[in-house]
Amino acid sequence: MTEQITHVGPLWRWTSPSGPAAWHFVTIDGPAGEALSGTALMRRLEKAIGGFGSLKVTARIGETAFNTSLFPSKELGWLLPVKAAVRKAEGVSEGDVVEVVLTV
Repeated sequence: MTEQITHVGPLWRWTSPSGPAAWHFVTIDGPAGEALSGTALMRRLEKAIGGFGSLKVTARIGETAFNTSLFPSKELGWLLPVKAAVRKAEGVSEGDVVEVVLTV
């Protein structure tokens, strides 16, 4: 069974303190984060859980859909990494507020 969860949030950038590496994320929190963490959903998704407690999803921003994993964060909720190809295709950058549709 698949479930769709929609979330709106800002795109933000994390930079490694030890080098030039940078990653872009959307934090999935609030009701969407709670839905992802809900016990009923998690029981259905046990087989989809990967390394680091990640959760495999299909995400869509605008017209661009991509397969990725959400990573849990005790402080933030869930972290959705957004690749450069997706940001470029949708014309979004750090600080832009985006709508994300997650299919889990």
